Amino acid sequence: MMRYTDSELEALAGELESDLVERKEAWKGEAPEKARQAICGFANDLSDHRKPGVLFIGLRDDGTAAGLGITDELLLTLAAIKNEGKLVPPPTMTVEKRSLRGAEVAVVTVQPADAPPVRYEGRIWIRLGPRRGWATAQDERMLNERRQYHDLPFDARPVHPAPLEALSRLLFEQDYLANAFAPDVLAANERTYAQRLAACKMITRADQPTPTVVGLLVLGNSPRDWLPGAYIQFLRLQGTDWADPVTDEAVIEGALGQLLRRIDEKLQSHNRQAVDLTSAATESRSQPYPLAALQQLVRNAVMHRAYEGIHAPVRVYWFSDRVEIHSPGGPFGAVTAENFGQPGVTDYRNPNLAEALKVLGFVQRFGVGIATARAELRRNGNPPPVFQVQASGVTAIVHQRS
Repeated sequence: MMRYTDSELEALAGELESDLVERKEAWKGEAPEKARQAICGFANDLSDHRKPGVLFIGLRDDGTAAGLGITDELLLTLAAIKNEGKLVPPPTMTVEKRSLRGAEVAVVTVQPADAPPVRYEGRIWIRLGPRRGWATAQDERMLNERRQYHDLPFDARPVHPAPLEALSRLLFEQDYLANAFAPDVLAANERTYAQRLAACKMITRADQPTPTVVGLLVLGNSPRDWLPGAYIQFLRLQGTDWADPVTDEAVIEGALGQLLRRIDEKLQSHNRQAVDLTSAATESRSQPYPLAALQQLVRNAVMHRAYEGIHAPVRVYWFSDRVEIHSPGGPFGAVTAENFGQPGVTDYRNPNLAEALKVLGFVQRFGVGIATARAELRRNGNPPPVFQVQASGVTAIVHQRS
């Protein structure tokens, strides 16, 4: 990841605004909205600079310091932009307080996306010189074509034997598309079916419509035909040991939305509510596990698991005293066995799958799944989750409330 030196930042700060530079005097009014649009444009790098774009907070338009206090609160607010779920897939960006020409400035450095386009609230923003605007159909085509020349994450790579017909057009047009783009963008109707698939990374290019890994996972008529591990194995055991009798089992498969809805139904059916009529003046109801916590951990497993070269499924094993969720593929990128689950530490093996989960409504914000699960378990009276992190996979263990 490229990081500018102080002298390089000072040079950029003094230049006119361009497709690599934007300045904001303060963080108020329209500045937060326009800054997010600029971050989206930098990530898309339509001009193909292959260099990071820089957003300066605390500089006037002429590059002089505005005297803005660069507080920890401001830096945390800027850092939170990455995972708030409005920019998809999450951009690669850093936030720093730097001293430039004797003045403190907040610097947001945004790396060009490996798999553009990136969208902000359903729109693909680009920069051409100092101009910030929406991508045209031609701009989208250029961004789509550029993907094939990058070292793509596995979920954006083509699955060459798969035909376009392996994707469900009905799922795309009825369930996905309306949530991926703003209504006015869709109403313009300038893009063909293939162009829209390409803009969502479901195929490689409109003129070479080979489904991608994420396309088959999200829209596939039968994802396991092409990605053998793309399913969830569910087992309910009558006891606390692996050798105890199995009382329910299921192989849960299908396109992403179907897969997650079906596992939600299975979790709910086994999470039977207990009713206490005797220990207090009024009846009380409780569940052995908070459903929201189990959902977050299962969705995390589906999002962050390894799909490349692995035929193992996500496994959900429900014992009499605990639930174990096994995700194939160990920690990735900035996440290690030592910092796994720590607040603010996140990385994306499958950034485009993460985008799809956000579009379909299964994720509201990025990077908060484990924190949400912990909070829900605490509220329900369960012990905190236990994570067993190995190079080959991650297991989340949730114990029943006492």
